[in-house]
Amino acid sequence: MYYTDYHTHSMLSPDSSTPLEDQAEAAVRAGLSELCITDHYDVLSLHGDRMPPYDWAPAWEQCQRVQKQYQGRLTLKLGIELGCGHLDGSVLRTAPAALDFVIGSVHNHSEAAGGQDFYYGAYTSPAICFAALEDYVTSLEALAATDAYDVLGHIIYPLRYMARDGQHISMEPYADRIRTLLKVAIEAGRGMELNTYNGRTLADWKPWLALYRQLGGEILTVGSDAHVPENIGKGIQAGYELAREAGFRYLTIYQGRKPQFIKL
Repeated sequence: MYYTDYHTHSMLSPDSSTPLEDQAEAAVRAGLSELCITDHYDVLSLHGDRMPPYDWAPAWEQCQRVQKQYQGRLTLKLGIELGCGHLDGSVLRTAPAALDFVIGSVHNHSEAAGGQDFYYGAYTSPAICFAALEDYVTSLEALAATDAYDVLGHIIYPLRYMARDGQHISMEPYADRIRTLLKVAIEAGRGMELNTYNGRTLADWKPWLALYRQLGGEILTVGSDAHVPENIGKGIQAGYELAREAGFRYLTIYQGRKPQFIKL
């Protein structure tokens, strides 16, 4: 089986200190055939300020270097996780031609709601959770309507922090709106990510995989969201099985931002 991990981070992300070489070595140990490094560039900082333009040079340099080191052992692709690209997607206009893949994510509350990353929320009641999810889904709808992504990343993102705070909330009340935004992505030739959150949130994906497949979605990537070597590849095999159970026969990899399909 051709196992891939299409959501990973290195020391070029503000929340990781791991050299890309260490992530690549971990991918080989985990039995992966392909790794896509998708370091963060968020239009908004963790606390809601606008970020300066992204410097692509370090990302391209480290990717080229590690590609050469692991040639014949691991296919390494250059990606980016673009946060809140609906606010400003201009970073993609300055990207190197070798850019393979773009995850479009929403990590932050809207600017009108303060712009803080959902990580910093204190989710002490269902009412607080649903207010945050209302804001989140509105931003996700705006992102889906842009061209600032290849796949929509971890569409259930805020739930991980609500569960951390003891609130086990469902996104089912937003199913109709998520259905609509997924249709927008599908019609534009874009896709969705199954994010295993280091193997911790697999079961949560079942209804959304089923919905996406029901809508005719075919472009599906699987990623661990690993920021440290020990999480590279975590949940990938189980994610493949979930995709198979949902009716997918292929998963997606990217070359030059063009989707390619690998048989499950």
